[in-house]
Amino acid sequence: MPQSASTQDGSARYTDYPMAMGVLTTIFFMWGFLTCLNDILIPHLKAVFELTYFKAMLIQFTFFGAYFLMALPAGRLVAGLGYKKGIVAGLIVAGIGAATFWPAAGMRSYPFFLGALFVLATGITVLQVAANPYVALLGPEKTSSSRLTLAQALNSFGTFLAPWFGGMLILSTTVKSADDIKQMAPADQVIYRAHEASAVQGPYIGLAIVLVLLAVFVYLFNLPKLKETTEQADSGSHSLLDALKIPHVLFGVIAIFCYVGAEVAIGSFMVNYIAAPNIGHMSEQDAAHYVSLYWGCAMVGRFLGSALLAMMSPRRLLAIFSVINMLLVLTTMTTSGNIAMWSIVVIGLFNSIMFPTIFALGIERLGPLTGKASSLLIMAIVGGAVIPPLQGFIADQIGIQHAFFLPLICYAYILFYGARGSKIIDYTLPTAASGR
Repeated sequence: MPQSASTQDGSARYTDYPMAMGVLTTIFFMWGFLTCLNDILIPHLKAVFELTYFKAMLIQFTFFGAYFLMALPAGRLVAGLGYKKGIVAGLIVAGIGAATFWPAAGMRSYPFFLGALFVLATGITVLQVAANPYVALLGPEKTSSSRLTLAQALNSFGTFLAPWFGGMLILSTTVKSADDIKQMAPADQVIYRAHEASAVQGPYIGLAIVLVLLAVFVYLFNLPKLKETTEQADSGSHSLLDALKIPHVLFGVIAIFCYVGAEVAIGSFMVNYIAAPNIGHMSEQDAAHYVSLYWGCAMVGRFLGSALLAMMSPRRLLAIFSVINMLLVLTTMTTSGNIAMWSIVVIGLFNSIMFPTIFALGIERLGPLTGKASSLLIMAIVGGAVIPPLQGFIADQIGIQHAFFLPLICYAYILFYGARGSKIIDYTLPTAASGR
């Protein structure tokens, strides 16, 4: 059994749990895979239901909106169950959401698809609330950013595989253009659309089975118990507002909002963007491979970033990567062809360390407020629900390429957070905490 060390506040801090980290990285892989599969669902359902970009982006609005609506209930659930059972519950709920894709496809109902996505995202929200702080706390505080980045590297491996998997099993069925379909008889159109919708049934039922089996495995595995910084240690003493009054938490919440919004918006538009005649001039199925490369770059960057973060300031590295991504977004907005295509793909490499670094900096030195800050940071993932539809609305007006100015603004804010906003300013906990 690994030994624990005591911090100055007397809490136990475990320093070496390689097996536990192995299990947790599997969880990170699964939710990365499920999240990135949305990038394939968007062009597929856009074609099936003949949606505008704005309506297609309701997929991301629904999925990431669940983070905002369900983060606090998820935090209370994890507080009551503990990290391990919270992870198990999240996997089961996500499995139910994945299984619901079968009747949604059978009914060929876009609202039903959105409902299934909401349930799936609720399960992933529970996983995020439980697993992110668990990994951050599973070792010395000074290496929490490095540890989270390593776990997120496996998350990126999931996002790397998902577009390839989805492109092969889902997008490959969408072979007719909208004009071709309109030439078909009404009855044949219905049959063809139903066939397209059913393409998601097999893949998502398979994912539901995997999620339930993983829940059983985690339940049987002896994960270390870390209770001192969950909401169990904070019941009734502090509120979310107490955490938000701390500058590096407030700025961190905004930074997570901006980062997830930018990352998701870029991934969501990439298939349609790269397939465009003036960019990649290819089929949507072929363009899906470049989405895999985008997330694959993030995976490589997280493995490299984990090593870099162990050697240099996470704030400095975050600022440097933000500047590079701003330059890449500007490049893709002002060029065409291969330059525009590859500049947007390479953004994934420098996205790599952003989420885990912002998260770790956002909960740094918070003690009993860690649970509250974690819930707030997870709620901020709602940026993935807000930015993509907003960019979709702008793209409907001025085109996809120029609409990328929205992620550009997001990266500019992350630069501020790395350079100044994440610096810790002395604060005093409310008197309710000091009296314990």
